[in-house]
Amino acid sequence: MSQYQQDLENMAKLKASQGTAWNAISPEYAARMKTQNRFTTGLEIAKYTAGIMRTDMAEYDADSSQYTQSLGCWHGFIGQQKMLSVKKHQGTTAKSYLYLSGWMVAALRSEFGPLPDQSMHEKTSVPALIEELYTFLRQADARELGKLFDQLDTNRAQGLDTDDIQAQIDNFETHVVPIIADIDAGFGNEEATYLLAKKMIEAGACCIQIENQVSDAKQCGHQDGKVTVPHEDFLSKINAVRYAFLELGVDDGVIVARTDSLGAGLTQKIPVSSSEGDLAAQYNAFLETTPVNSIDELSNGDTVMKLDGKLVKPVRLPNGLYKFKENTGFDRVVLDCITSLQNGADLLWIETEKPHVGQIGDMVRAIREVTPSAKLVYNNSPSFNWTLSFRQQVFDTWLEEGKDVSAYDRAALMSASYDNAEIALEADEKIRTFQADAAREAGIFHHLITLPTYHTAALSTDNLAKGYFGDEGMLAYVKGVQRQELRQGLACVKHQAMAGSDLGDTHKEYFSGEQALKASGDDNTMNQFDVVD
Repeated sequence: MSQYQQDLENMAKLKASQGTAWNAISPEYAARMKTQNRFTTGLEIAKYTAGIMRTDMAEYDADSSQYTQSLGCWHGFIGQQKMLSVKKHQGTTAKSYLYLSGWMVAALRSEFGPLPDQSMHEKTSVPALIEELYTFLRQADARELGKLFDQLDTNRAQGLDTDDIQAQIDNFETHVVPIIADIDAGFGNEEATYLLAKKMIEAGACCIQIENQVSDAKQCGHQDGKVTVPHEDFLSKINAVRYAFLELGVDDGVIVARTDSLGAGLTQKIPVSSSEGDLAAQYNAFLETTPVNSIDELSNGDTVMKLDGKLVKPVRLPNGLYKFKENTGFDRVVLDCITSLQNGADLLWIETEKPHVGQIGDMVRAIREVTPSAKLVYNNSPSFNWTLSFRQQVFDTWLEEGKDVSAYDRAALMSASYDNAEIALEADEKIRTFQADAAREAGIFHHLITLPTYHTAALSTDNLAKGYFGDEGMLAYVKGVQRQELRQGLACVKHQAMAGSDLGDTHKEYFSGEQALKASGDDNTMNQFDVVD
């Protein structure tokens, strides 16, 4: 028996137990409303989606072609439309998540207005967006199920078979999917991280991504000036997130440990080593130092330490930060990742400066020498110039293979004049297969684009404004937007229904019967879209 059928039976028994007072209540309507609102709390969502992620991770371990994907969404409506589209085109929401980007929260959701990705926005805006996203996804469930219930009623009234419709209701796949949520560097100390993680989990987050930058000096992963913290500091925040999951009963919650060490050349403090070769000693071994042969070589305020049996002075900048040695990023990333996995993290995030399967794969193979099950969440970032990067990668490969590249200027490969050239076509094919290739060869379990809907909103608005305020006038909207919505079957062409008017009408009918004043009558202009093929 399906959950819907079981709810229907239970509602009928409950109504009968109440005598005549509940005569106006329909058990079927009550069961429908319960089915349309499957999740009543964010914690229910977090527990449900954590199970999905754990299953997906196990399936990826068995078969690397089973990777997962997401797009960053900065508003509930964007997340809703994304999942409706995924389900429409793919037939399922399986392996498709949402990503909550701290960058987009800062740029689009702060009361201060647009802010850089430096943890300057209100920390409460992060759980608020998680709750908003799930509110819209739950509304997508209610809307789609509502259409099925309407069809069920129509078939019944016309004496038609209802088995297929009932089966679709009984086996309905929810639009509620996992969210990987960005907590930046924790917005403070480990207690602050714990408190914010709790709010995010209570809002529905089953997966929290945290980075090893200094919280009060946090920078976007694709900008300069990044400062990392010692391993002990980062691990305390991983512990804080795990305790938050356990306290709230999400025992299989997922933690993504992000390292920015590949592009970070600075640290804020020198950890204290208590034994030879411990984490602090390994971290300090990466510091750029100068030997100290005499106390006379020291200036007022200099820091001195014993490293590998020698007295050295770490190189310190005027702002008090310490420098790492050049070309140590790779090794620091590997140590970061191994340490995080050995101390409670479930997945890794390596922030890179370019999308290169070989570079990512080299780091993952080094990590897997110690932790064989290591796998990544990877940022398919809009900060990369994908076109130029992959054309240059093809150019370099051809050059190594001895192929004639004299027709191409490597520095100018972004030029549109190359768009139909062989090098561009091969580069585009590598971009197309990047996710599958990287999942197979570089251990990437989850591919995400952090800021795609930020860019699509800007691009589509620019195209509309260019035509609407130009010679096309109203045709710019009709041809470029509405006609495309109709041709491509976008549900939001009926924006009143998407905003909940049909659901409201149904509820009014439940509550008021024939007295219900409904909006979806003959004079509703949305009906104009019913006749379009």
